[in-house]
Amino acid sequence: METSPFKEMAKEIHAAALKAADPYASVARHGDAIRSAFREGRCRRLFIIAFGKAACPMAGALEDHLGETITAGILLTKYGHCLPTHRHGRMRVFEAGHPVPDENGVRGTEEILSLLRESDDRDLVVFAISGGGSALCVAPYDGITLQDKQALTELLLRSGAGIDEINTVRKHISKVKGGRLAEVAAPSSCIALILSDVVGDRPDVIASGPTAPDPTTYDDALAILDKYLLLEKTPLTIRDVIYRGVSGLWPETPKPGSAVFGRVRNIIIGSNRTALEAAYAKAESMGLRAEIVSPELTGEAAEAGRRLARRAREIRNSRAHFLPLCLLSGGETTVTLRGRGKGGRNMELALAFALEAEGADGITLLSAGTDGTDGPTDAAGALVDGETAGQARRKGLSPEAFLEDNDSYDFFRETGGLFITGPTGTNVMDIQITIIE
Repeated sequence: METSPFKEMAKEIHAAALKAADPYASVARHGDAIRSAFREGRCRRLFIIAFGKAACPMAGALEDHLGETITAGILLTKYGHCLPTHRHGRMRVFEAGHPVPDENGVRGTEEILSLLRESDDRDLVVFAISGGGSALCVAPYDGITLQDKQALTELLLRSGAGIDEINTVRKHISKVKGGRLAEVAAPSSCIALILSDVVGDRPDVIASGPTAPDPTTYDDALAILDKYLLLEKTPLTIRDVIYRGVSGLWPETPKPGSAVFGRVRNIIIGSNRTALEAAYAKAESMGLRAEIVSPELTGEAAEAGRRLARRAREIRNSRAHFLPLCLLSGGETTVTLRGRGKGGRNMELALAFALEAEGADGITLLSAGTDGTDGPTDAAGALVDGETAGQARRKGLSPEAFLEDNDSYDFFRETGGLFITGPTGTNVMDIQITIIE
């Protein structure tokens, strides 16, 4: 089948967005400032703690720029996200499970805690934090087993809860989330370089805010479990911790104004907006008229896909705009699982888009995660156009049935729409590129 030139353009625009969100370059820009902070603070030792999907390139930049100044470090990332070209001579490297935590995540986090407990007020700790850190950096409260944490994670991921809601619950059953990692590191000086993968770039939400003040409470965590009808399904050990917290029998996460954060600096070094602006520039350079529709696309993935397709059809039909036009959006949608299929939010969005755009000539969409993975699959997302649904029907496939079963991966595997990049080394949420011919 001949590839549409607009699909190829969408791929090039996506590549430009990834390049702008490169975690190595984003960290490298802060190398001199960290060296100055170490020298001017007359620090004795420098520790590096890197965790998240982009931990390897972020830690690599720190090692390349700080070299022998580094005393020791721990690196914790997702399986397959440390490439053979990544060298971390002064780091202990752990790979672990994501989005559901596993034993390796627990082991790596215990090593992080052990290293931080050695630090004191003469030391500088540099955290390199990226998306995925919530699942990778895992230390449940005493009494909560890893199996309990895994069960709750599965429940939350299937519920349709937003990432800020999921992380609110996670913070209140963890020894490291919600500012508690900074609490362990105190009174060391701390600099957290944060690659944002959440809407609004809030440090208290990214990776569940391990180095940031937490404005949420146990009451909030309880309300979220109740909102999504998960309370009775939640393991008893976790419910016990949350009920104790609500009753004041368990200490809250450190809040804004706490002395814990007196020597902590949280710095956002890259975000979805950074990627979208680069995509905008690339689209314009290719002769497209570009527009950033939204850097905060949220809600159910299927409905977001329908909205994007309806807007594209309206523009195509009205001919009120200079064409071709490239609409750019980014963010993080959710999927409430009702079926038993396989997929991710980008593929689900793309499938819903394809159905809404069915029969419309000259409309192309690429929706993909910037980390190179969409749900529990090997795909980053999917490429569709106005012909995708019709072509599937001619093969005897029902796009509606696949969408109803949350089986977008198998739909695109059958129709050839999978967009596969492999791990990209970065993570700044998702990007949608809609081209209207």
